Amino acid sequence: MNYEELNEKLKELKIEDFIWLIYIGIIFLSWYSNSLERKYFVFNDQVSKEKYRKIIIFIFSILAIVYFYFLNDSYNSYKNIKPNATEKERELLFLSFIASLFIVISGLIFLYIALEDEDLNVELAFN
Repeated sequence: MNYEELNEKLKELKIEDFIWLIYIGIIFLSWYSNSLERKYFVFNDQVSKEKYRKIIIFIFSILAIVYFYFLNDSYNSYKNIKPNATEKERELLFLSFIASLFIVISGLIFLYIALEDEDLNVELAFN
């Protein structure tokens, strides 16, 4: 790995470190939103319901942005594959791109459900 490739890899890792911080924030927001959802179902608290919906929409909006980042990164990796790459490397990069594409699609579907499900009939979960 030459100096330029090393710098690029370190830059990517710095961005991924930031994304891990975003995920930690999402964990805490999700935990809080669960308590709001519980409060809504137990006490029929409409204020908690709306706060819960807004937080869930915010969470899935942020996740969609993060997923698009990884999709773009995966696409660029596949597009810029070295000419001397093995067939296995090509296959794995392509599969990584396809997996990233499916994750973006699922994230957008979850966001759509969060926006449309005003009565909280659908349980939204992400892993």
